Amino acid sequence: MSASAANTRVNLEHSSVLLIDDNAKSLDMLSSIFQGFGVKRQIKCESAVEATEILKTQAVDLILVDCSMPEMDGYEFTRWLRRETPAPARHTPVIMLTGHAAQSSIQKSRDCGASFVVAKPLTPAVLLRRILWLGNDEREFVECETYVGPDRRVRNFGPPLGEPGRRAGDLSTHVGEPAEANMDQSDIDMLMKPMRVSL
Repeated sequence: MSASAANTRVNLEHSSVLLIDDNAKSLDMLSSIFQGFGVKRQIKCESAVEATEILKTQAVDLILVDCSMPEMDGYEFTRWLRRETPAPARHTPVIMLTGHAAQSSIQKSRDCGASFVVAKPLTPAVLLRRILWLGNDEREFVECETYVGPDRRVRNFGPPLGEPGRRAGDLSTHVGEPAEANMDQSDIDMLMKPMRVSL
């Protein structure tokens, strides 16, 4: 993130976030990060099973779930969300958190319907870039017998905002300063709006 982007104050006070991690310290750290983003409505769960019960009665704008948990891991939870919940809940963006950024873990996350995968330990700047990218994500939502979730073919969309693209066709490739450097609060609100109104 550029210096000017880092100095931009981000406030997501109108967003609601569900945080799922069986590690209490990790859960508190995530909560602190989102508090810094201005998120007032946070739902914290130490198990994915608990989170499934919450989602049966409450809507959220964004879900962060750890991949490795006992009883029901993040992969199972995401498959449940995508296949067993009605729309619009099943369309909720999901960021999966993993301590092992192996290609196999990323592919497994993608194939169960995750919107994005972020490796631990994470920083507020990295997480913010992913959230902004998701807020502007125009991928179609696919529902078929073998897969439910955001279109896995993301090559043309390139990396998150503010990170250089590797291919000339990347839609996120910018000449000069990254798009984030020129964002103000209204731009950020606009990017987050699709996440809020989809529920």
